[in-house]
Amino acid sequence: MMNLTISVAAAEFGRDMEEGYRTIARLIEQARLRGSHLLVLPEACLGGYLPSLGGGDESEEAKQRRLRALPPALALDGPELRRVVDMAGDLVITLGFCEADGETRYNAAVTLSGDGILGSYRKVHQPLGENLCYAAGFEYKAFDTPVGRMGMQICYDKAFPEAARALALDGAEIITSLSAWPTARTQTVPNLEDDRWKRRFDIFDQARAVENQLVWVASNQAGTFGSLRFVCSAKIVGPGGDVLATTGVEPGLATATVDVAEVLGLARGGGMYNLRDRRPDLYHSVIREYDVVGQPTAASTDLESAHA
Repeated sequence: MMNLTISVAAAEFGRDMEEGYRTIARLIEQARLRGSHLLVLPEACLGGYLPSLGGGDESEEAKQRRLRALPPALALDGPELRRVVDMAGDLVITLGFCEADGETRYNAAVTLSGDGILGSYRKVHQPLGENLCYAAGFEYKAFDTPVGRMGMQICYDKAFPEAARALALDGAEIITSLSAWPTARTQTVPNLEDDRWKRRFDIFDQARAVENQLVWVASNQAGTFGSLRFVCSAKIVGPGGDVLATTGVEPGLATATVDVAEVLGLARGGGMYNLRDRRPDLYHSVIREYDVVGQPTAASTDLESAHA
């Protein structure tokens, strides 16, 4: 595919599943009118996100109230995702949901089309007590789709360069990063543009794109849910770190047309090809196990001695 048209949403999704399907249908229609081949929706589209990020010193009563308010847990092969498959047609769609695996819940993402599920992912990195509600995933794996080789990650994952690098090394040309990224919990500001967590969100998106020289597509929730207010800022970033389209701090759909092979070739074809020029033989400290104060653990020190 020479020119790939990508649309990415900043949109509000809550517990009402039928309202969620109506929002998805509306965004699909808008994306189709723009000639899109790929539509990226936010984290937790089907059933909404957590009403708060608990943990810490919360009371037992508050904990139980939070656990009773969890989103519905859906099976990967269940009727809820099948309904989106039936809506997709030839459009490739990435979206987030709460996945059920027996009694275990995962914060998950899936890429699908009218042909079925093309790839799935369970969130690895968990912030601010999210681990009290979800189990963690354990792998980053790219997969082939009609729009190219893709990888997925969710929200806090973007703060970890290793996550995007693992997908890039597995051949991902496009990474979709789905979020329910809120405003800062302290030092709040009335203008979303000035929010420090919004600035952090944008920095991560551009950095992950440029350091891996690929196309980065970042969706986000909009509006509010529970105690959370979301920063929007859905965007498409080119392999040079340039923002090709963004919703800014408003809900909406950002769209850009990209010749992925051409822009990756231009970014990687010069003197700076980041994946080729890595020196993994020198990066041992990156994968050592550290304790909370930044010192290597005894186990990792023993392991290094054994390999010396």
